[in-house]
Amino acid sequence: MPMPHRARRGSSKRMVLVAVLVGTALMVSLVRKSNAPPVVNELDPTPSNSDTGKYVAAVDEGLGASIALVLDVSGSMRDKTPGDQRPKYLVAREALRTILATTDEFVARQPDFPINVGLYTFSDKITRVVPVARYDRVKLDAALAALVRPDGGTAIGDAMDVAREDLYKAGTFRKYILVVTDGANTNGRDPEEVAREIAARSEGAVRQYFVAFDIDKERFAFLKDVNGDVLGAANGLALSASLDSIYRGKILAEAMNAGETPSPARRDSGGVPRKP
Repeated sequence: MPMPHRARRGSSKRMVLVAVLVGTALMVSLVRKSNAPPVVNELDPTPSNSDTGKYVAAVDEGLGASIALVLDVSGSMRDKTPGDQRPKYLVAREALRTILATTDEFVARQPDFPINVGLYTFSDKITRVVPVARYDRVKLDAALAALVRPDGGTAIGDAMDVAREDLYKAGTFRKYILVVTDGANTNGRDPEEVAREIAARSEGAVRQYFVAFDIDKERFAFLKDVNGDVLGAANGLALSASLDSIYRGKILAEAMNAGETPSPARRDSGGVPRKP
């Protein structure tokens, strides 16, 4: 029997409504994906925040220290600070080179103590410029020299999470994130949310430090709640001083003390934890 005209009309309306709802869901999904900053030189496409359990090291861990240097290269880093005639990203580059010199001194005194250093940059995308690996002054110097002109937004939280992921592939108990930024987060995950997640899921094994370059350091006061710290820097001289205070005074000073609890060891093919 043919369907009454009124029934056909009601059925058509329901089909249109379903189509609209499906189309809306697809648009929301695409927008969410477009807001997630891309990671350049991605080593592991698996999402890092897929669960809420403890982080698990991808390799066996031992004594030593692994440090991720995370540099802001957003558009505002082209600006100059009072008293400096160069853009902030060039000033920051020179300040980071002092860290390399400090690392050289440390390695010369403790040649058998493993030190891993990586360099990461972020704007509205995150770049693994030099993933965390055994300290290589030549490679890091070349990477700093080749930094591109800053542009784009500021994805601080996502950069922290990428650096954290690589620290768990570096093979040391001690893990550090050191961020240099001149702006508030504009893209991706909120840095406070990421900092608290890292502190909780690493059980304090990842220490987090910021230098607020030409921006109020109180924006990052939450770091003190997760056993981290933030120092301010109004210009180039202050930036070098703050970096030295954190890197030499905190990170390297702590590096020789490996008394913290090791990260959960990776499991072998039979599901048995490997010995640290």
